[in-house]
Amino acid sequence: MKSPLPNMRDRQRAETREQILRAVGRQLEDRQLEDLSFAEIARDAGVGERTVYRHFPTKESLLGAFWAFLQSEALGQPERPRAARSDRRLREAITAPRDAQRPMRILVATDAWEPQVNGVVRTLTRVVQELQAMGHTVEVIHPGQFKTFPLPTYAEIKVAIGVYEPVQELFKAFEPEAIHIATEGPIGLAARRICVEWKLPFTTSYHTRFPEYVSARLPLPLAAGYAYMKWFHKPSGRLMVATPTMREELSRHGFRNISAWSRGVDTEHFRPRAEGEPDLFAHLKKPVFLYVGRVAVEKNIEAFLGLDLPGTKVVVGPGPQLEELTEKYPDVVFTGAKSGRDLADHYACADVFVFPSLTDTFGLVILEAMAAGTPVAAYPAPGPIDLIPGSGAGVLALTATEGLREACLQCLELDRKRVRAFAETFSWRACAEDFVKNLQPYPEPEKTRFWRRLRRLARVRRRRPEAA
Repeated sequence: MKSPLPNMRDRQRAETREQILRAVGRQLEDRQLEDLSFAEIARDAGVGERTVYRHFPTKESLLGAFWAFLQSEALGQPERPRAARSDRRLREAITAPRDAQRPMRILVATDAWEPQVNGVVRTLTRVVQELQAMGHTVEVIHPGQFKTFPLPTYAEIKVAIGVYEPVQELFKAFEPEAIHIATEGPIGLAARRICVEWKLPFTTSYHTRFPEYVSARLPLPLAAGYAYMKWFHKPSGRLMVATPTMREELSRHGFRNISAWSRGVDTEHFRPRAEGEPDLFAHLKKPVFLYVGRVAVEKNIEAFLGLDLPGTKVVVGPGPQLEELTEKYPDVVFTGAKSGRDLADHYACADVFVFPSLTDTFGLVILEAMAAGTPVAAYPAPGPIDLIPGSGAGVLALTATEGLREACLQCLELDRKRVRAFAETFSWRACAEDFVKNLQPYPEPEKTRFWRRLRRLARVRRRRPEAA
């Protein structure tokens, strides 16, 4: 019979690790990330300082683990009562004059990539395609290049591990002229650390209102999430956001160097149903109210599923809440994941698209639905509040908690041709052009000297390993 001691030891290590990470959250209630002290964290956690260092040898590893802990806890835990809320930049961005039309070598570091299905991945993959069509050379560093493990309770999201040194090698091999860090996960952290250490200019983007999401579901203050996000984006030359509302919100929280980055939609792929084409929902009671996206707690889907609406509700998408909500709402049609032409047909055959999320920064699915001629009902959150008012393509609820049912019913009266016409004003080419304008490339002389020095150092190390 095997000894239970190793299992017990593993459990003790996991409990100690969690104690330390929760202590980090408590410390962030009263101080900035830069002021975190291993000694204070150890006292708060009730462990020795050497124990903290044994689990997290550097502040970078501690912060990376803390952010992963926030995500796994938030995605895996039921809602809890909200806890009571009790300098100089690292360097100036390099802004030398440049020709925006000149082809560049652009590196994009992201923790969100195919086969994940979400707005961030769709935006990045389409922008990369447009950049390549414009003549730029693009290298994407993504989780598929590393060992990964599935995020607890959310197997669709793969978290990369052991990335720092491999990311360094990818930087050296590609020799980028401009660097964009799209996410704040392990790959984003590694790329950020390299850029700061090597004094490379870079840009970042803000895709999800994760601090609000975490704070609403965990006994951690909103300030903890924003402290991490501000620390992460602080050395960025430009922080790209999709909407004016998101820009104003981040400015109020102390973020700086915020720039606009539009979104686009493929109006050839997402289009209204033509006369004579089959209706996917012909067998369902009309009208059909559609939701497309992850079936997860942060999407606030139950605010839609609980509405007293005529006809049928249809939910398209995978996610950790799918099984739970399928059992809880037997009258709702859950189709699972859809893609390609099949997904486009679901948009086109629906009568109203419902977007109940309060945590997105844009909501790319809104434009996809509009391109299909389907009007959108949503709460007045960042994204919908910037797109819908005055568009004739949708209706906003009265508040962030009331009026979604009335908005859904009012959408039934909208002109679908006008909805489509509004979507046609957005393009992926304009989105990619905004992206290029926001980049912070190295001026030519500095760039050439920097990568030449790195190549020379690599040759010396190969010839004389002791030189390293």
